[in-house]
Amino acid sequence: MARPGSPGSVDVLGECVADIFEDHDRSDPGGLALRALAGGGPANTTVALARLGTPTRFLGRFSHDAFGTLFRARLSASGVDLTGSVTTSEPSTLAVADLDATGQAVYTFYADGAADWQWTDSELAATRNDDVVCLHTGSLALIRRPGGSRIEEHLAQVRERATISVDPNVRPLLVPPSAYRERLPHWCAVTDILRLSEDDCALLAPGSGLEEACDTWHTAGARLVVLTLGGRGALASLDGERVTVKAPSVTVADTVGAGDSFTAGLLHRLAGLGHLGGRLDRLTLDDLTDACSFAAHVAALTCSVPGANPPWAEESRPGHGVGRLLPRPTD
Repeated sequence: MARPGSPGSVDVLGECVADIFEDHDRSDPGGLALRALAGGGPANTTVALARLGTPTRFLGRFSHDAFGTLFRARLSASGVDLTGSVTTSEPSTLAVADLDATGQAVYTFYADGAADWQWTDSELAATRNDDVVCLHTGSLALIRRPGGSRIEEHLAQVRERATISVDPNVRPLLVPPSAYRERLPHWCAVTDILRLSEDDCALLAPGSGLEEACDTWHTAGARLVVLTLGGRGALASLDGERVTVKAPSVTVADTVGAGDSFTAGLLHRLAGLGHLGGRLDRLTLDDLTDACSFAAHVAALTCSVPGANPPWAEESRPGHGVGRLLPRPTD
């Protein structure tokens, strides 16, 4: 078992998704040109963690198709360890994105029978990592069958040696919110960190205020609940004690991957402060505030460029304010 505060890696278990956008520079009245970017919530979080300097391993199922090759290339280029991943014949998951005037993305998914949801018990058992201090998962991989139920069982086993982090990342066009609401208490029972967006909170706890929702999930077992509030920052609740942080001002290119980058920043900072590897027993409100502030900074940097293109470590250091960053090339 990895001791809290000891050196170790973060594992991320979940899907890769090809985000398909209209390429306005190449489209014409007679056709629609598209551009495919490697995305998916867990994969985005993995890339951001590795770029920040956290030793990170991605546990995913890659298709033999062209998109699977794209996913592997992106993760490898960011320094991600892929030794726990599987290559398979099922197709990759696709998400066609429409961006509104504010840069918010609305997705249409093509995911039935995709590689990401077909985990077997033996594949998951083979991912064992005695150096892991945290396993992060969630999104579609945790809710879609048949793999989702097997991942739930896997979390209970990994929890014996690592902190567990979950981001439900609700996708109501693919899975009814009622399905998430049914499974969420089970996830909280094995989860130390629950990170949700404000939109997720509205779907998972309809009619509840943010603090009331936090208390509900604490009662179910999650010690730390962090709600990201877009441009208003974040609310974090540790066993019912709350802290809030502001979001840095930034010119938004789009918000693709912002929440995933926030999660990465949070886990990266908690690891650096020595709080991963157990049940967060030594986490203080001061350290929580510090971690959430750093996470908000990382998310803002991601919003400042198109697509899910999180910053590298040198760009996220104190003193590199959002407004003073040189433009970064897109992936």
